[in-house]
Amino acid sequence: MAVNLPPPDPASLFAVRGVELGVAKAGISKPNRKDLLAMRLAQGSSVAGVFTRNRFCAAPVIVAKEHLAAGTSPRALLVNTGNANAGTGEAGIANARATCARAARLLECESVQVLPFSTGVIMEPLPLERIAAGLPACIADLREDNWASAAEAIMTTDTVPKARSARLRLGEAEITVTGIAKGAGMIHPDMATMLGFVATDASVAPAALQSMLGVAAARSFNRITVDGDTSTNDSFILVATGGAGGAMIDSASHPLFAPLCDAITGVSQWLAQAIVRDGEGATKFITITVEQGAREEECARIAYSIAHSPLVKTAFFASDPNLGRILAAIGYAGVADLDVAKIDLYLDDVLVAHAGGRSAGYREEDGKRVMNQSEITVRVVLRRGLACASVWTCDLSHDYVTINAEYRT
Repeated sequence: MAVNLPPPDPASLFAVRGVELGVAKAGISKPNRKDLLAMRLAQGSSVAGVFTRNRFCAAPVIVAKEHLAAGTSPRALLVNTGNANAGTGEAGIANARATCARAARLLECESVQVLPFSTGVIMEPLPLERIAAGLPACIADLREDNWASAAEAIMTTDTVPKARSARLRLGEAEITVTGIAKGAGMIHPDMATMLGFVATDASVAPAALQSMLGVAAARSFNRITVDGDTSTNDSFILVATGGAGGAMIDSASHPLFAPLCDAITGVSQWLAQAIVRDGEGATKFITITVEQGAREEECARIAYSIAHSPLVKTAFFASDPNLGRILAAIGYAGVADLDVAKIDLYLDDVLVAHAGGRSAGYREEDGKRVMNQSEITVRVVLRRGLACASVWTCDLSHDYVTINAEYRT
């Protein structure tokens, strides 16, 4: 069960003018489940993307990046689950291109205007004919109010669909931002280990949209970790259709850039946290905040060192206040000139360590009380500057091992 994450209410997900979504059951790896999603975009939409840096990146990542670089305005996104089409060599790239070509014929656009995305088992051939057979039903299902079904269609080991909407007024136009994401395991950003698709009906030029995406990714999907594994298929796509009208946001200096960027970041951050809440086998959602650092980079480095530690994560699962493990993780984070005598460590409101050692007022029953909660905040105060960073993670349970040991079966 996900940690305090109920399924989304379809009524809370707002249509984005210029985006239609269609879902089908193509039987890609399992029968009778939604596993194919098409998103048709209005003519002239701007699209920005960031992708995994894993050198074994999947065939659809390679093709999607090629199609984005071609400079032709994308008209569709095509997503399949059940098969990652990764570790499949030249045949995998050919299959990814073939899915684009088949979708393009049905959508009456060019193949280069279709961006492919896949998620699932690595090193298995993409079942091209099953995808092709499912495409007509997928296209027939296209409609603007289909976000909830789309969120289901991109799930793998997720237990809950992940979708979020926001509305805001920009000048004279009412703007919608809606997004979906999938992810539960292999979660460690580089860019981010997930699939995420966020769309807005604001008018945004491509370069400005890429800037917004960079800000949103840095503050959301690039601040989460479940298990420290970076996948082969990670993709985060931002679409702006212009369907709401209003002024064109053409640069980061435009007065409407910041409020729209904040809304997109807010939706993205909620989706990123939902991935952690649904981490494979997770029973606890943990926020790690490092404050008063010399630079944001060192704060993030320390936060990730804590978040990645199997000893820390298993202690959280057991509600065991073995908090020296956190101090150890801070110490080996790689901040060479760190003065541990200045560091304070808190669990929620409980001061655990002060000036580098156990706080005189700390009682283990207080630590146990916090550790028993389903949501916990770890706060590290470095006392060496004004920078800060937060990372979101979860505990590591027996179920994580079971889920991943049995993933292919």
